[in-house]
Amino acid sequence: MASSFPIQTAAERTGLTPHVIRAWERRYRAIQPERSAGKHRLYSEAEIERLATLNQAVRSGHSIGRIAALPMEELRALIANQPPTTRSAKTHSFADPVSGIRDDALAAATRFDAPALEDALRRALVALGNQGLLRLAIGPLAQEIGERWRAGELTAAHEYFFTAHVKVFLGNLTRQFATPLDAPRIIVSTPSGQLHELGAVMAAAAAGNLGWRAIYLGPSLPAHEIAGAALRNEAAAVALSIVYPEDDPNLARELTDLSRLLPATTRILAGGRAARGYFETLIHIGALYADSIEEFGTQLDALRRAPARKIQT
Repeated sequence: MASSFPIQTAAERTGLTPHVIRAWERRYRAIQPERSAGKHRLYSEAEIERLATLNQAVRSGHSIGRIAALPMEELRALIANQPPTTRSAKTHSFADPVSGIRDDALAAATRFDAPALEDALRRALVALGNQGLLRLAIGPLAQEIGERWRAGELTAAHEYFFTAHVKVFLGNLTRQFATPLDAPRIIVSTPSGQLHELGAVMAAAAAGNLGWRAIYLGPSLPAHEIAGAALRNEAAAVALSIVYPEDDPNLARELTDLSRLLPATTRILAGGRAARGYFETLIHIGALYADSIEEFGTQLDALRRAPARKIQT
């Protein structure tokens, strides 16, 4: 029987973080690891070699999206044909600036250490700035904690602890910036039944950083409550975070009801790791889909420049 290894071993041997390995698997299908009886990823020698080779190619300047599906022979050729000086320079530029800080934050959350978690978040903020904090620190941490919760490695209490303290940290950070009274308004929430709110908290912070007046309502609100808040505030957009589960039979109806209750000028933006499970409904109601905080910001900028009308259902 061929040997297989857990994700931590794969990370150590390839020079990648577990977060990057999972992202390359999910988003680009670079590998397809097996699962243990406990649903943990298991990596073969061949998959570890492939990940290490992909890492070398990416550090040499190649886009993972363009090379993820290439056979090993072509990947090895890419690396062999790369000038050594360029490869060295690229390696430095692709270094993860806050991997150690994320590790500290994860350890703090695991032991429910609020001061240590806040210290790690402040260090990440200094190193990355506001948007970098969301994209490169809090986002990957939220994903890591969520996956460990689903795998049984952490409890719901760990996830709620992390969310509560990040919510306070981002709230204090956002209040430091004065938003003009005429700034476009965006309502941020999670639909009814969606209890995980960290994605929505991050969306509100990102919108505030980009000059929107973000009105955060909290989690699990029915469509008529979200629509009512949008109407009273003349909101240009409604942002929804959909994290878990991916197969709520009631959520498609909630999304459709929300679309019908909103004026045609108010766009719906949806994101979160479970949003793709409702992709057909989102397309049907004319909602925008963002698979990352970066994409969410791009969509907000586009709406601000040229607000678009949503499809009526």
